[in-house]
Amino acid sequence: MTETIAPIEALKDKGPDKPPRSRWKDVWDQFTKHKGAMFGLGFLIFITLAVLIGPLLWSVEPQKIDIRNKNMRPIYTAIWDADAKVGWEKPLGSDQLGRDQLAQILSGGRASMAVGWAAMVLSLLIGTAIGVAAGYYKKLDGLLMRTTDLFLALPVLPLLLLAVTLFRQPLTTAFGPEGGMFILIVSIISVTSWMPTARIVRGDVLAIKEREFVLAARSIGTLPGKIIGRHLLPNVLSPILVSAALGLATAIITESALSFLGVGFPSDFPTWGKMLADAVVRMEEYPERVLLPGIAISLTVLSVNYLGDGLRDALDPRIRGR
Repeated sequence: MTETIAPIEALKDKGPDKPPRSRWKDVWDQFTKHKGAMFGLGFLIFITLAVLIGPLLWSVEPQKIDIRNKNMRPIYTAIWDADAKVGWEKPLGSDQLGRDQLAQILSGGRASMAVGWAAMVLSLLIGTAIGVAAGYYKKLDGLLMRTTDLFLALPVLPLLLLAVTLFRQPLTTAFGPEGGMFILIVSIISVTSWMPTARIVRGDVLAIKEREFVLAARSIGTLPGKIIGRHLLPNVLSPILVSAALGLATAIITESALSFLGVGFPSDFPTWGKMLADAVVRMEEYPERVLLPGIAISLTVLSVNYLGDGLRDALDPRIRGR
């Protein structure tokens, strides 16, 4: 005799067959499908570990002058030039003063990446704060957005040169040559690069603050600070992360440009931009001196841009899964 199921039992919810997928699991799955983003993440991790751990493994002083071994070529040049002056003690060659190029790239990368990360975090905090305030508080919107438009209209490069000229000496006196220039460059890049983040965050906050869950929170008397922290900021995290990736690339390029122009760190402090400036004079005779720091800057910026593209695609629910 076939067992019959009571109607009430048949209507009972048995529960989901599988545990629900988290949003961040979906984001990661989509991110891993983006080949460029995976390349960007991998290279960014590689270059970050290289500049952090590399100087500990390759303990050559980057600014040590060795006239006897000056103008050495990288070891790979021996493949097509048997007469090239190469040596395993300087695998990437040396400059006109005998300074080791590998040690300079590792040490210069540490300075450039430190400036990039610090400036990116600071500009992100400034842009997010201004964007949230302008989007949530209607009375501040006009003032903050006109200020943002004013900063966008300023010529960045002349402003950077002027700020370095005015504040270099006081900061270097107070914090030392390297520390003072680090604070100055990070501050200048942050002050001149927060505007895109502020505009993007403001637009998202204007849309989200009219959603039902925000109106419900406001109707029960939730304080504005709690609404911003619990409801607005988590929902604008996606554009903030994308802006962070792009801001890191902008900061690295800006620092390299300042060092290339000779208004960045002191001349005895290696950075990728300073290496480019030193190599320009003899770039026809020793092209690798330009190529090595140039490739390091280009690949780092390219990897960060690919990472930003992958984050944008993975965090946007409208295109996720394509």
